[in-house]
Amino acid sequence: MKNNYKLKDFLPFFIFGIILVVALIFTRPVLGLLGILGLAYVAFLAYNKINRKNEENLKNLENLNERFDSLTKQAIFDMPFPLVVTDEKAKILWYNTPFINLFNESNVLEGDLENLIGDIDISNILNSEGQRTIPVEVNKRFFNIYTNIVENKSEKGDGKSVLFYLVDNTAYQNLKDKYTDEFAIVAKVEVDNFDEAISSAPSEIRPLLIAEIDSTISQYFEEYDALVRKSDEDLYLVVMNFKSLRAIKEKRFDILDDLRDLNKGNSIPITLSIGVSSFGLNFKDAYIESDSSLDLALGRGGDQAVVKVDDNYEFFGGKSKAMEKRNKVKARVIGEALKQLIDRSENVYIMGHKNPDMDAIGAAIGCLRATLNRNKEGFIVLEKSNPSIDNLIDRMKEEEAETYEKLISRETALSNIKHSSLLILVDNHKPSFTECPDLLEKTNQIVVIDHHRRGKEFVDNPVLQYVEPYASSTCELITEMLTYMSNDLNLTHFEADALMSGIVVDTKNFSFQTGVRTFEAASILKRAGANMLKVKALFQDDLDTMVYRAEVIHNTKMIHDNIAVSRFDKEANNSVLVAAQAADALLDINGIDASFVLTINDGKVHISGRSRGEVVSVQLILEKIGGGGHLNMAGAQLDTTNLDEAEKILINAIDEYLIDNKSEE
Repeated sequence: MKNNYKLKDFLPFFIFGIILVVALIFTRPVLGLLGILGLAYVAFLAYNKINRKNEENLKNLENLNERFDSLTKQAIFDMPFPLVVTDEKAKILWYNTPFINLFNESNVLEGDLENLIGDIDISNILNSEGQRTIPVEVNKRFFNIYTNIVENKSEKGDGKSVLFYLVDNTAYQNLKDKYTDEFAIVAKVEVDNFDEAISSAPSEIRPLLIAEIDSTISQYFEEYDALVRKSDEDLYLVVMNFKSLRAIKEKRFDILDDLRDLNKGNSIPITLSIGVSSFGLNFKDAYIESDSSLDLALGRGGDQAVVKVDDNYEFFGGKSKAMEKRNKVKARVIGEALKQLIDRSENVYIMGHKNPDMDAIGAAIGCLRATLNRNKEGFIVLEKSNPSIDNLIDRMKEEEAETYEKLISRETALSNIKHSSLLILVDNHKPSFTECPDLLEKTNQIVVIDHHRRGKEFVDNPVLQYVEPYASSTCELITEMLTYMSNDLNLTHFEADALMSGIVVDTKNFSFQTGVRTFEAASILKRAGANMLKVKALFQDDLDTMVYRAEVIHNTKMIHDNIAVSRFDKEANNSVLVAAQAADALLDINGIDASFVLTINDGKVHISGRSRGEVVSVQLILEKIGGGGHLNMAGAQLDTTNLDEAEKILINAIDEYLIDNKSEE
């Protein structure tokens, strides 16, 4: 519908009338003259009529605009939900009554909306042109804020005003919170040293100790309205709601400390391992996931809780050393299983971690011997040597030419490995840390043998895994397995020295992480011909390494009074070795409980962490930045070459660890 009419809109009718008048002039001149006068009069009337009609339409539109303005203003003032208008600096220009009723203040005009509602950022709203929904909480009520941006044009200049609509979302949020709080979570709790702890108590007290363990675990979880059922003498199933889990996490699973402090005549402290499922699973999947989390907790040495959160894990506890297990049944079972896997495989590939140390290469040589004892072809994947193992590789080339020929590059391994081949990972369980991660995709027959505490990253579905954090080294585990895989070890003197060197390097000459089984493994190797003088010769350094190590120690700085941090910023082939040796040497200084040394190698920053294991856990610190290891020896790699940036990341991780540790205490 048109609001304005013009004379030209009727032009076709006038043209038709003119044609008729012209025709009359030639046929009947008098009638033609009258037609001209009549046509002019009609045009005059039409013109006046159009003008009057247009004036009426204009007045109607003006009245309608006034009505709409009045209706809009009245509607805004009568809106049942809070409204507020600000300028582009969040200064409040206008608000309605429901808005001011949200606050205790009587007048907020000219105030700052960002200060009044902390979740509002006016710059982000202006940049996104108001197309955002902002959830906020005001005085225990929840709102979704919708915005509308208006351009202002005035004599003072252009500007913007922002209208905020606060839509009450409290009922939905309360329902969501109720659903979340009451969602069922499954946990599995295991007394991971049950037999050892019970055996350490006098026989007449053992029933009382078992009852006390049951009572402590049941009462703890029942305080959080959880259901607890004992499924085995050392295993409990717990079903709790998500609200209870949050409360337990805030207490950082203090039941770990409660059980460790339990003393009913037992000389060995009682430790728990707890695996907890994540939110949003049905009971069947939650049970499976809690079992996986428990396996991870046990694989990391026990005495800790592992909670699955989305695609990640949260760790609590893990401050104590893994308890040495005197029972060798598992070593025998694993040895027998590995023997059968080797027999069924076409050939065997053995791989350690990047920049392998003596433990990795020694364990690989031990696995190669196990393979050769089964009359199978075996290879060790090693792209290149490094200063940590140069002496061993040089001796291998000189004394064991046939073994040296079994060292192959990544490219050769990728080209020759088959689906029927067996791949053994030693001294590492993280795919990204292996010598050749792509090799893991070439076969589904993968064995993992490691002594590091299990981390978040792990090989998918290995056919056999032997991860024992209590062990001093992977070489210790391999030595034990060899005794069960063959009646005759068939170890050459070189192979015995290689395995012994792995134990020596990870125990710091039998001073750290050593147990009865460590010395038993060493005695087996001694009987096989290991020569400690030749082993010691494998660790001899050149003058440059000694000088570099002294420089690192000289440049050390202390943080938190008992933690040493230093760096080795020179480009050198042996930078990782220097960092590790310097971190070890720093622990010999009085008052230092932990040490960290950073260096650059292969386009990454490498961090070596060492501690006495009593006050500071370098494993828990370096796990925060993607590393791992043991309480007293761990490492990490950062994808950067900026040592300043890496040091800041490390110090932040140390600070976070110390804060967590204080909250647990």
